[in-house]
Amino acid sequence: MRWLLVLACTALVACDIAPVSAPVPQRPTTTQPALDDRTVRARAGAAARQFVTVVETVEPVAERECRRRIPRANCDFQIVVDDRPNQPPNAFQTVDRNGRPILAFNLALIASVSNADELAFVMGHEAAHHILGHLGRTQQNAAVGAVILSGLAALGGADSAAVESAEQIGATLGARRYSKNFELEADELGTIITARAGYNPVRGAEFFNRIPDPGNRFLGTHPPNAARMETVRRTAAGL
Repeated sequence: MRWLLVLACTALVACDIAPVSAPVPQRPTTTQPALDDRTVRARAGAAARQFVTVVETVEPVAERECRRRIPRANCDFQIVVDDRPNQPPNAFQTVDRNGRPILAFNLALIASVSNADELAFVMGHEAAHHILGHLGRTQQNAAVGAVILSGLAALGGADSAAVESAEQIGATLGARRYSKNFELEADELGTIITARAGYNPVRGAEFFNRIPDPGNRFLGTHPPNAARMETVRRTAAGL
């Protein structure tokens, strides 16, 4: 079953599981003439229709892939829209308190994509995070990192405040340890989902060319854009 919701801020915050963020397009600020109301409404309507079409096309494919890979998991994706104003483009995957997977997109992201292929790829990427169990694995890695670093601090004679600080640092380090690999894995499966839904994943992943390149920073959360594009192209070529 597919659901399309418009969430207020409080409803979104109620999903109290740390999100796995997807890369999102951010266009450079430019000075452009103001658009008249009719043009704004027309563009908003076109973006909304495109989003609904992509949801109706991609979600069933993602659900089938989820049930094929993890038959006993909850694969009933809930698609939600965060309607808070003045937010940067963003999309993420999380789960609700009952374990139902949620794919969330804000209005800025829906409006900023250049075509349906980009939106479909982002949706496929976020669904892939759930199918591959990245949220649970990230939380597990964070817990392990917290235990190890706080334990070492305690053994070294640190006071309670220092142990607590070490626990927080360990959780951050643990969560980031494999985050780049998780993003590349989600890019690979997201490419498959996007293609099977009838969209062009290589064209969809071109938004990587419009966002800042994170490079290959130590303990960074995302891999270099070139590595992500290469993963998409290689996966698409093998389909």
